[in-house]
Amino acid sequence: MHSDTSALREIRRVYGRRHTRSLSTARQAAFENLLNVLHIPKETLDGGNLAAKDLFGQDFSSLWLEIGFGNGAHLKQEMEANPGTGFIGAEPFVNGMAAFLDSIEDSPKENIRVYMDDAMTVVDALADGVLDGIYILNPDPWPKKRHWKRRIVQPEHVEKFVRVLKPGGKLIMTTDIDPLAEWMLTHAINNPALRWTAGKPEDWQTPPPGWNPTKYERKGAAKGRRQSYLVFERRC
Repeated sequence: MHSDTSALREIRRVYGRRHTRSLSTARQAAFENLLNVLHIPKETLDGGNLAAKDLFGQDFSSLWLEIGFGNGAHLKQEMEANPGTGFIGAEPFVNGMAAFLDSIEDSPKENIRVYMDDAMTVVDALADGVLDGIYILNPDPWPKKRHWKRRIVQPEHVEKFVRVLKPGGKLIMTTDIDPLAEWMLTHAINNPALRWTAGKPEDWQTPPPGWNPTKYERKGAAKGRRQSYLVFERRC
């Protein structure tokens, strides 16, 4: 794992803009200590041919990307449960990144890399067909119409997701906001390279097999919010 301090210098330039509340001592320490080790250097993100070996120094049986991981609860569960899989987590906000880094301080970290900026920069840098899957879990709904262009699921982004997914690779999206579910479903289903795996309503109202619900998800369910699980597969 690299230990270049340039990552932290780069992050400090956006710290105030992306920091919403003070960090605890533990989270501050984890942020300072682990970000330099796990952050993908910007100079690596050139050329559009990035593979697992470039990021981790080794190959993995599969490679997944989680876009906007929040506090990283789902990402932590997945990376610990699947040590043979490489994971990339993109999260632009300091508080979420610090929470995740603090949570994995005592975990093996050979199969995780993070990026604290626009996830599409990572997508653009990846080689064709390198990912086994992409998670977009409960993204910001940007409810005002004038802000819809900020939503992560856009036709041009879906096209880029398709490029980096292997044949049979998964695009897994969740939300408990019905208008956003319709938005994400529409943009994904309109891409001919993706196949929606649902055959009946229960398929998108029920978590996929082996699903690890996050604290946010459990909290929403307790309040009566219905989660939609939209699973698409890259056609061969």
